[in-house]
Amino acid sequence: MHQLAVLAAAVCVSLPGWADSAFLGRPDVQRYIDEQVASGQFNRPELEAVFANVELKPNIIRILDKPSTSRPWYQFRASTVSEKLIADGAAFWQANADALARAERQYGVAPEVIVAILGVETHYGRNTGSFRLVDALSTIGFDYPRRAAYFRGELTQFLLLAKEEGKDPLTLKGSYAGAMGLPQFMPSSYRKWAVDFDGNGHRDIWNNPHDAIGSVANYFSQFGWRHGDDVVVPASVVAGPQIDKLLADKFNLHYTVGELRKMGVAAQAPLADDVPAVLFSLESSPGVTEYWLGLNNFYAITRYNRSTLYAKAVQEIAEQLRQRYYAGLAQRQSEPASAAQ
Repeated sequence: MHQLAVLAAAVCVSLPGWADSAFLGRPDVQRYIDEQVASGQFNRPELEAVFANVELKPNIIRILDKPSTSRPWYQFRASTVSEKLIADGAAFWQANADALARAERQYGVAPEVIVAILGVETHYGRNTGSFRLVDALSTIGFDYPRRAAYFRGELTQFLLLAKEEGKDPLTLKGSYAGAMGLPQFMPSSYRKWAVDFDGNGHRDIWNNPHDAIGSVANYFSQFGWRHGDDVVVPASVVAGPQIDKLLADKFNLHYTVGELRKMGVAAQAPLADDVPAVLFSLESSPGVTEYWLGLNNFYAITRYNRSTLYAKAVQEIAEQLRQRYYAGLAQRQSEPASAAQ
């Protein structure tokens, strides 16, 4: 495994002109380096070799400062759940069927869910991000006070994973917010949950779909995914102030189905009273609201991305993927018999 200092020094020589020459000398950067050296995880020359080559990206700050607008479900769904995503997902499943089946056996997570996540995140690796991760994480970690502490922590995790995997930290790329590879793991998530699923000695979620598949499956397993359980069921509600309170708590399983029924929420599918569930709403068309109960596996998806829209899209994509994949499988299996007739 190459040392970080050697790799960074090599990039320093081969890529002159990338760096913001003043960045390394900033007092806050020097304090960060001091802290990391004191931790015993790095030495000063290797960190200075990296930070001498950081290029700050002010456009990332502008992106973060844009007001966040939440689209209604009917708009989000139209832009997320597409025919191309389903078709490409079925092809990805077919190409990686063995790895997906093994992930299901090992982690208990259905193939369609793993494929749906990889589809929503990066369209199966087509859109993994073009920012150098060290630039993105440094920009937010040092020039965006509101999130600085979190992103400096992610920067440290990134430098550690680069060292562990023998990767050059100045060449790894990802999103403007530092998410990486096919599943868009943040560095801390990578170090906790990424797996070497093909056994080649590296956890490569950038280029190796098998490692990405195993890593997503491991993530969901760690957050309590239950094999074979539903994600959501439709619900009806009796209007009242308690409904608004329940809807505001849409990311937590604080109540059971039986308790929710007493508060005016009824599942529109058979569920035992002791099943934990959370109420959420979706605007299915302008002015029209649907109500749903999210179950344990819905909760697991919202650990991946804290958005009810995201979780519902993953659930719908997964269902369509399963139908498309098995229809195609049945057709492929029938072709030799048809050809022989």
